[in-house]
Amino acid sequence: MINTTFDFKKPFESAQTMMDLQTSVVTKTVELQKKSTEELTEFFKAEAEKAKELKTPQDFMTFNIESNKALFELMKAQGEAFTSLAKESGEETMEEIKKLAS
Repeated sequence: MINTTFDFKKPFESAQTMMDLQTSVVTKTVELQKKSTEELTEFFKAEAEKAKELKTPQDFMTFNIESNKALFELMKAQGEAFTSLAKESGEETMEEIKKLAS
């Protein structure tokens, strides 16, 4: 008869840790998406108000160029925020995996 003991606790704790990490990342992603949506909504509302004041084709062209620049910068910043979240989450996950493997 072979007597072996199997520690069921460690695999369960490992699975729980990974699920907690996933939950955290999904929560942060949803929060970031919500923030991005709110920023875009406010941007377009403000731009719509500005557009009401346009009087000439030159005003329209200047407004259009400046508005597109501002939108690009906003979207760039949002993209960088998502990239940062992905990088941080990946690093955090790898650290946890290393802890679990040791």
